[in-house]
Amino acid sequence: MTMISKPPDRSGLAQEQFLKILSREEALARFEAALFPRQIPSEACRLGDARGRALAQDITAPLDVPPFDRSNVDGFAVRSADIAAAAEGAPVRLALNDETIHCGTAPVLHVAAGTATPIATGGPLPRGADAVVMVEHTQPAGADAIDVRRAASPGQFVSYAGSDIARGEALLRAGTILGSREIGMLAACGIAELKVARRPRVAVISTGDELVQPGETLGPAAIYDSNGAIVAAAIDENGGEAVFLGAIPDDEAKLEAAMRCALADADMLVLSGGTSKGAGDLSHRIIGRLGQPGIIVHGVALKPGKPLCLAVCDGKPVVILPGFPTSAMFTFHDMIVPVLRRMAGLPPRSDAKVSATVPVRIASELGRTEFVMVSLVEGKDGLIAYPSGKGSGAITSFAQADGFLRIDALADQMAAGAETEVTLFTPHVRVPDLVIVGSHCTGLDLVTAQLAHAGLTVRSIAVGSLGGLAAAKRGECDLAPIHLFDDRSETYNTPYLVDGLELVPGWRRMQGIVFRRGDARFEGLGAKEAVAAALSDPTCIMVNRNQGAGTRILIDRLLGGVRPDGYWNQPRSHNAVAAAVAQHRADWGMTIAPVAHAANLGFIPFAEEHYDFALVTARKQRPAVQTFLGALGSVEARAALERAGFRPA
Repeated sequence: MTMISKPPDRSGLAQEQFLKILSREEALARFEAALFPRQIPSEACRLGDARGRALAQDITAPLDVPPFDRSNVDGFAVRSADIAAAAEGAPVRLALNDETIHCGTAPVLHVAAGTATPIATGGPLPRGADAVVMVEHTQPAGADAIDVRRAASPGQFVSYAGSDIARGEALLRAGTILGSREIGMLAACGIAELKVARRPRVAVISTGDELVQPGETLGPAAIYDSNGAIVAAAIDENGGEAVFLGAIPDDEAKLEAAMRCALADADMLVLSGGTSKGAGDLSHRIIGRLGQPGIIVHGVALKPGKPLCLAVCDGKPVVILPGFPTSAMFTFHDMIVPVLRRMAGLPPRSDAKVSATVPVRIASELGRTEFVMVSLVEGKDGLIAYPSGKGSGAITSFAQADGFLRIDALADQMAAGAETEVTLFTPHVRVPDLVIVGSHCTGLDLVTAQLAHAGLTVRSIAVGSLGGLAAAKRGECDLAPIHLFDDRSETYNTPYLVDGLELVPGWRRMQGIVFRRGDARFEGLGAKEAVAAALSDPTCIMVNRNQGAGTRILIDRLLGGVRPDGYWNQPRSHNAVAAAVAQHRADWGMTIAPVAHAANLGFIPFAEEHYDFALVTARKQRPAVQTFLGALGSVEARAALERAGFRPA
């Protein structure tokens, strides 16, 4: 009898449902309600270490500041009644006492009627004196007297004891964030140690079999753990004391042990990864065993950040951030920072906001509030907000963005040309000196390096050649890098220019077919023959480029209307094409020679394309544009381009 084998158990692969998707506002309210009110622990802190800390108690002044009546100028301590009649034409002569009062010198002699005592700025006012006359308003009258040419009122140029800070006065209130000014006040009162809110110790754990710590060897399908470093730094920036415990593999027993250890020593636990209900996502299942009440929120109507998990275990907050870097950082700043700052005794963040115009349509998902990272540039009529477009897995989205805009949950898009509010990541808008929008090339970095070294800021936004031309026509950039071939004239770039744009030659770069070395389907063939061979093999998969890219136009010319397998795989960069081929996700594609050689791939030259710049004529005389043009033609930049495999025009 034939035995039928038991099917494999796939129950672990079934995806559990999120508990309940909540709005951002409700999720944050539930989390805070489960944590607050709570006592904020305090600790003693030396004054020199107090910057950025929050006071844990009110402070009253223990003494007067200044502690004595003192002179505000260099001059002479006098009785104002003695010189009431003094004038330029009728000076009053006063005898000098036999002492000079310097800072830190206690006066000894009494200022009697008809006398004066020399005094320095900050010197204590001597007995009998009630005013100070400036040295500029006197004239020596021999060695032992002066002539005073101007009258003085009582109290002139005198700071009285307690006039700055009075003994017993409320100096600073609990919750005050200590900066240089507050520290100066405390030092003036002689306070060397104070009580501050203790920084919450926050344990940070990254999760996932794929994670490797920076500095270690990166294996196949592995990635470096960026979340651990990013989250730890963000905790320190917002009043916490981060304790990074490393990356834990997807092993439930090991992860639970690490989480229990973290909660035993820390005030808060933050994990990244393990929230989206995949088979390897274990963290949320462990939380239920760590303390009450457990999970408060699992699933928030946010994009990015839907799988966020918020829990409280025996009074300690536990947060599981999404694994993708942008999702993790946005949800941390938006949802976790308010809680962390309250635990640290800090006030809420006060984010600056500006108005800007969106130049392109931004699609959104109905039912989820979407936050879109944007880069700001100066347009003809104000700020322009370009979406990053890199997705929640992109580390640079957060680092390079100026802020974010919000698309309401009931909207399925933000239309091109819409006015919107942008929340800034920094207190002020960082408008760059030079804006470049269009096709990106590694050669561009070699040229703009000179501008960076000269202290100029450059914003480069990669949207493809056609996107760059559109931005240049709208006046949203200084230069648009393009490499567009015109079939009718069989020339590059010039046919695409319109009034108000002029061409600046850049460099030439060889485009060609990229493949894995040793692939017999391509070795020894020309570009057209190689494509024909690929099209004749149904198992041969290509990788394309995004619409609007100059490379895409070349590929479509070669394909002649054919759409082979892989055609709709459309990455946005030459490097992504090379990576797809090198990692066997595709067999061929089109990229530039320097990228192919860097990836150790085979390369078949097809056409030397012209990577040039569409310059907005109205911006040509701007200092940063002139600096760029000078750098582009410099001996240093041309040599650097040649070393990288490009041919300067």
